[in-house]
Amino acid sequence: MHGWQIKRKLTAETHSAEKYTFIFLKWVVISAVTGAFGGFIGGLFHMSVNAATEVRSMHPFIILLLPAVGVVITWIYHISGFDNDGGTNLIINSVRTKDHVPLRMAPLIFVSTVLTHLAGGSAGREGAALQLGGSIGNRIGELFKVKKEDMSISVMCGMSALFSALFGTPLTACFFAMEVISVGVIYYAGLVPCMTASLTAFGISRLMRAEPTRFDISGHIPKLGALVILKACLFAVVCAAASIVFCVMMKTVRKLLTERISNKYLRAAFGGAAVLLLTFIVRSYDYNGAGMDVIERALYQGQAKPAAFFLKMIFTALTIGAGFKGGEIVPTMFIGATLGCSAAPVFGLDPCFGAALGISALFCSVVNCPAAAIFLSLELFGGDAAVIFAAVCCVSYMLSGYYGLYSSQRIVYSKLHTRYINRKAK
Repeated sequence: MHGWQIKRKLTAETHSAEKYTFIFLKWVVISAVTGAFGGFIGGLFHMSVNAATEVRSMHPFIILLLPAVGVVITWIYHISGFDNDGGTNLIINSVRTKDHVPLRMAPLIFVSTVLTHLAGGSAGREGAALQLGGSIGNRIGELFKVKKEDMSISVMCGMSALFSALFGTPLTACFFAMEVISVGVIYYAGLVPCMTASLTAFGISRLMRAEPTRFDISGHIPKLGALVILKACLFAVVCAAASIVFCVMMKTVRKLLTERISNKYLRAAFGGAAVLLLTFIVRSYDYNGAGMDVIERALYQGQAKPAAFFLKMIFTALTIGAGFKGGEIVPTMFIGATLGCSAAPVFGLDPCFGAALGISALFCSVVNCPAAAIFLSLELFGGDAAVIFAAVCCVSYMLSGYYGLYSSQRIVYSKLHTRYINRKAK
């Protein structure tokens, strides 16, 4: 090779290194800023939802306002121009299509989710986290003049930040944002930005004293062995079936309510009244709100009503289907914990450990994110039973079929074959 050729090659490599360094530093700055804003908003949101839950617990009569609160939420979205709100599906779709995510979605979902929890609607908080994060990430990307083809990374950064701030699970948040968009594909271009945003948000939320979600079940973890893994995998089959029932119920109830009650205000009032009536019928407030106390009972005391998981499905389907705001992942954790607590002894497993397995398996099945589910089990329960949790997540993922909570999610590659299918989640 001639001297001029070597010099040209070295120059090109130098320019390439400078280019990669600039891109790296650019995304570190953007994602850190996103994480800082996301951590603050997430911490504030965390405290607001907890305060709303505490107020409702002290004054249970507030649940009587549930139908009226549903009407108020519908009105707020109407005057804000979001009559056809796509919710989390809008955020997921924006990553794939590079569509704009309106910033005004952030305060809307913040207020409406707090109102839902205050009045006793059965919903989680991660749906709000993904929508809050997506809108914040999109806006910060615009401020930094991120190219349209890279805007999806900004949105994923926002999703990671808010998820991490709310749950205190930075690894899960990072991989969930990269994995949930297209099943079978992980957007590794977002690895550094999402991890930076996630860790920054986690640190900010801790400064705001938002405690991370952690469960110590070390005293209930069995000794690793082939028989234990086999029992856990058989239990995962039950979890996969339950996840399909939950996904079908969520979409069926929403469709029926939309078709039978065309007026959005009447639909919200009817859904709130139905949840209120069911609460009186079952004579328990366990199924209102997120239900973290029920999850803790299942994990620490091994106690859960046999029908609790199915009742939570009904309460959540009615709440979200009627137009209340929130998320489905915490209800999924409730369903997994109570199902696991009740069904695990049938397979010869400790009920507390079964509750933990149920949380991981149901989460994996309904969102189709096996990597994020494995990280979730590590961050929630520690690494002592990592192999068992991984096995359960793999089985539940494969056997849950092409069902999912988010209709805009694409199943890019088959779960059974090395085949490109590119279909929507059922």
